[in-house]
Amino acid sequence: MMGGKLTQYGFWGLCKMTLNLIRTKFTFSDARIIRFPIDIRGKKFIKVSKGFTTGVGCRIEAYPENKQTTLFFGENFQMNDYVHITAMEKVEIGNNVLFASKIYVSDCSHGSYAGNENDSSPDSIPHDRKLFSKPVIIEDNVWLGEFVSVLPGVIIGKGTIVGANSVVSKSLPANVIAVGTPAKPIKKYNFETQRWEKYND
Repeated sequence: MMGGKLTQYGFWGLCKMTLNLIRTKFTFSDARIIRFPIDIRGKKFIKVSKGFTTGVGCRIEAYPENKQTTLFFGENFQMNDYVHITAMEKVEIGNNVLFASKIYVSDCSHGSYAGNENDSSPDSIPHDRKLFSKPVIIEDNVWLGEFVSVLPGVIIGKGTIVGANSVVSKSLPANVIAVGTPAKPIKKYNFETQRWEKYND
């Protein structure tokens, strides 16, 4: 994007990019580039590391109950357009993570539906139900495809790829390709053969 590659934007595109760069440094000084507009809520509870990059129309928000940092972005994190990330307890995203567009990540939900004494009644108003949360951890080198949703309590292991339109409702191991609703591994990287091979439990 930098240097000679800037010419691909044309004159007005270059002007817009320059404005974005200036606004970026006033928003998060360690960020690489934020493409505005962006909706940031609870900024003081969000930690951004160097290389942070966004597309347009993203929404990142932190609503901690303990007034401490609750949303963490590792180095060289990149998300594309219209990504929505919500953190109430803890969402931690590792280094060199890539998000495609229209991704949803949240550690919380309106109500509980686990099948225990905390369950929310369908007769209650969804907006008024008590918020429940479980930490979300996305480890280094993870790549999430278009329209992926990551739900509370999930850990996505290092180097894992999640295919487009998948819903990650349970944790995924490292170095796999997972797809579906719920997302399940279909391939695992074999470091001896240096190939992606069919996944066997």
